[in-house]
Amino acid sequence: MSLIVGGDRSSSGKTTVTLALLAYLKRQLLPVQSFKVGPDYIDPMFHSYVTGRPCRNLDPVLTSEIYVRECFARHSQTADFSLIEGVMGLFDGIPRKTGETPVPSHRRTGVSPVTSNFASVSPLPSPRRTGVSPVTSNFASVSPVPSHRRTGVSPVTSNFASTAHIALLLDLPVLLVIDCSKLSGSVAAIARGFTTFDPRIKFAGLVLNRVGSDRHLQLLQKAIAPLNLPVLGVLRRHQNITIPDRHLGLIPTDEMPELNTLIDDLARLAKDCFNWQELLPLLKSRDEGSDQHLTMHIPPDRIVTPQSEFVKSFPENKSKNFEKIVLAVARDAAFNFYYQDNLDLLEELGAELIFFSPLKETSLPPETQGLYFGGGFPEVFAKQLSENREMRESVKTAIIEGMPTYAECGGLMYLCQAIIDFNNNRWEMVGIFPRVAAMRKKLTLGYRQAIVVKNSVLLKEGDKVFAHEFHRSELTGNRSSELTGNRSSELTGNRSLELTGNRSLELTGNRSLELTGNRRDACSTGLLKIWRSDEETRESTAKLEGWQIYRVHASYLHLHWGGRAEIPQGFLDSCQQFSCQKHDDGVE
Repeated sequence: MSLIVGGDRSSSGKTTVTLALLAYLKRQLLPVQSFKVGPDYIDPMFHSYVTGRPCRNLDPVLTSEIYVRECFARHSQTADFSLIEGVMGLFDGIPRKTGETPVPSHRRTGVSPVTSNFASVSPLPSPRRTGVSPVTSNFASVSPVPSHRRTGVSPVTSNFASTAHIALLLDLPVLLVIDCSKLSGSVAAIARGFTTFDPRIKFAGLVLNRVGSDRHLQLLQKAIAPLNLPVLGVLRRHQNITIPDRHLGLIPTDEMPELNTLIDDLARLAKDCFNWQELLPLLKSRDEGSDQHLTMHIPPDRIVTPQSEFVKSFPENKSKNFEKIVLAVARDAAFNFYYQDNLDLLEELGAELIFFSPLKETSLPPETQGLYFGGGFPEVFAKQLSENREMRESVKTAIIEGMPTYAECGGLMYLCQAIIDFNNNRWEMVGIFPRVAAMRKKLTLGYRQAIVVKNSVLLKEGDKVFAHEFHRSELTGNRSSELTGNRSSELTGNRSLELTGNRSLELTGNRSLELTGNRRDACSTGLLKIWRSDEETRESTAKLEGWQIYRVHASYLHLHWGGRAEIPQGFLDSCQQFSCQKHDDGVE
């Protein structure tokens, strides 16, 4: 079993509650595994910092519903306790045509083989059900629940990938966090609405956040009492317990020297603010009914898989293990957006990951056969990155020599000619792409779907992938700009990917590049196209995105490779080919 921390809205306090729970468990020396719903990178950094374990993302858009179940089943069994932090408001997801989400029979009957100790909302008094009240008649009549809500069958769902969706997939109860800072009696209406909106979802109880005074708490408790919903936590307004944020969300853990003090404060807060007698049994990963709970969703032969056999357990991937491939992964304060599952898959396939810092080190690790630049905040550290000329030259030389390179978002920015920060300062970067990454106020955010139409070091023609985009920069520059380097290049119109997304993008001046050097493996060409996901795929509405030159695949898109081992496998194939060709050239 486990719990999912959900909220009535964004900024309700889910992260604070989650970190407080994790911090207390860790201070009690209890091993706990955390998960995060959605594509976020920063919240999982805090989870991992507290627990000492990699946090796992649960995102059925970037992966699949099956992978979400398998990921949770696999990793929740490695610790005595587990906890999932939700995303946005409980029912906030994306529109998606889908079949019926399988609902266990006990969810339809209200009887659970595991436990029945979850809150059920008490019926309203008869005057409220009939619409006639001796006190007042100003009650709104509530429309009957649509038939698909009662049966669990919906032709179109608008909460796909929401916290509620994950709760249904994993058959886990929700701990609902409500921001009470501007509420008193209305808290009951919110609680009742959330807990009855979808009768398939179980609720463990409520956490009342940002409670002001004792009198305020009494008003909240009195309003909630008729609903028969247990209050499992009460957090007062603590101005000193805040996590600072900036343009892309919370400030990452690497940039918070006072983080240990914050975590200690959260652990002390959690000790007195939560009903641990009720919470601890719910947070246990394994109990008498956990094996039965897992087999209801996942075939028994795929529940427990040793680390070294994880990739092989997915027969559809047809994975193969490589001989030693040294992959240099940029990881420091500027580049830290990585899904742990991606790194695990690379290692499972035989890669040796060597982490290096483009901020502090002056050259790539020795024997490097491939480069991986994740996203992050290169714009925040643009001055330091620019001043590290030795590393920039080392990266540029390796790429020009044909080293396979994968760069996402911040990594793409680093490979451009320059970054212009929010203060309009220009900082020189690696210079592989003839573009400048300029910071803007506008946030580009959303899921994307891609169809590959040209082979790259990462993807093959015809591949379909789902991705996420989250940035405030855009690429600018003269389309006729020539690539800076020791090889000639020419602009071509070849395109590598066709994309559909749930939001359109305007990307300035992207064009693929074709190298005309003397190495037979020097370059492939490519480009991306984007559509809105809620529209028909039409080439006339496409937006261009993505770069490919030498053996670089660079894009603003973030990919999660869960259940798609062929993606990192293809990249490692390219790295192995590069290593063999380099060896042959040396022999010749």
